Amino acid sequence: MLRRFHVFVMALLLALPAYAAIEEVEFNDAQQLVRYKALIAELRCPMCLNANLAGSDAPIAADLRAEIHRQILAGKSDAEILDFLTTRYGEFILYKPPLHWATSLLWFTPPLLLLLGLVVVRRMLASSRQLAAESEQLSKQEQEQLQQLLQQDQQG
Repeated sequence: MLRRFHVFVMALLLALPAYAAIEEVEFNDAQQLVRYKALIAELRCPMCLNANLAGSDAPIAADLRAEIHRQILAGKSDAEILDFLTTRYGEFILYKPPLHWATSLLWFTPPLLLLLGLVVVRRMLASSRQLAAESEQLSKQEQEQLQQLLQQDQQG
């Protein structure tokens, strides 16, 4: 009996996504739909952090999609919509923040760290090669000692 209950609960849980609300949006023309899809794909959900508005199920993402839909129908341009949202949520909402002094650290740190890593690896390799070359070379005193040992071994 308990097993049947567990099977029923699991089936119910697996079926829940089928009842999720599907968001339908209507536009006057296909160009507005294309703009809408482009905007929700390039804007970040403030709650999900790593999801865009198109892929987020968070309530705030649904609200933002509805706001974008309203503004497109009101005749606002993409730039006006982006300005409105960045004014309200900051540049964090943009997946590709514009390049200026405040975001320069975001844009230039990864390439600089990669370059620094390559320089460090190159120096380490050069240093290890130099140590290997130095260890292969014997000083004159060491060569004389080696010759003496070899002569003693041949004589003895």
